[in-house]
Amino acid sequence: TKLVLSCSKPEPTAQSLDERCRELIAQQPLMLFIKGTPEEPRCGFTVQLLGLLQKEGIRRFGTFNILADEIVRQHLKTMSQWPTYPQIYWRGELLGGLDILKEMAESGQLGDIKRECA
Repeated sequence: TKLVLSCSKPEPTAQSLDERCRELIAQQPLMLFIKGTPEEPRCGFTVQLLGLLQKEGIRRFGTFNILADEIVRQHLKTMSQWPTYPQIYWRGELLGGLDILKEMAESGQLGDIKRECA
């Protein structure tokens, strides 16, 4: 008989992935899950989102590059029931994507975010 040892990590459970995603979401009051980074955005929607935040004077926010972690990328879509990126979270709650943030900016609903994240 041969004993085979495996060095691979066990697959994460849905519960551990939920916890990981919640920890990421809680890193900053305003948390963006984007393709790329603010310095090197990898998608037009990310570029638009970052431009909108800059225009609104919102400078303090956290980001997570979902292209760097496929497991988080897929699980967050399931957990949030929001199928696309970017995903924008405020105080732990999903606001939505770029279109929602645009609507909020146009209707003047970014006051709390602007006050806390300017």
